[in-house]
Amino acid sequence: MSYQIWLAYMLACWVISVSPGAGAIASMSSGLNYGFRHGYWNAIGLQLALLVQIAIVAAGAGVLFATTPWAFLAVKWFGVAYLLYLAYLQWKAPVHSIEIRQDLPQKSAGRLLLNGFLVNMSNPKAIVFLLAVLPQFLDLSKPQWIQYLIMAATMITIDLIVMAGYTGLAAKVLRLLKSPRQQKVMNRTFAGLFAGAAFLLSLVHQ
Repeated sequence: MSYQIWLAYMLACWVISVSPGAGAIASMSSGLNYGFRHGYWNAIGLQLALLVQIAIVAAGAGVLFATTPWAFLAVKWFGVAYLLYLAYLQWKAPVHSIEIRQDLPQKSAGRLLLNGFLVNMSNPKAIVFLLAVLPQFLDLSKPQWIQYLIMAATMITIDLIVMAGYTGLAAKVLRLLKSPRQQKVMNRTFAGLFAGAAFLLSLVHQ
């Protein structure tokens, strides 16, 4: 992969990562509920799923999602259900759950990691998208696995930076929430965003 091709790929990664999606919503929700340092475990979970998805594409299994309707639909509707579940939890969250606390948070780092992983992993469009985009930047005259490693490292690094921004922004907004009414409105706003992401995912076609 030449420097020019990598630069074009890096710019594409910035555009893809900054575009709001389920991962950004999950990162903002985690930052809002648990603060930046603890909520960032969700972003790490997102990257673990992204790494798995890139590995699937690199192995050629992404073709299954592009050519087998039932596999695509199964993963898609799992993603819709999971996002709706997150919307329900956010809607019902008690107001004290979004306070910045110095003691142990209500949700463990492992659960936040798993939540982030499931949010990204349950989006079949991501695999199909990666399958369509990543090969465009490959130099077929050179070993592909090295190029996939470079692309994975680039995309994950950029996404970690962007998700840190989303998580940190929500954590800062959290400090402005004083009344229970404000906290409830914010909780339900994020619940609506999760539900909206689920609706958009339900419209995805192979």
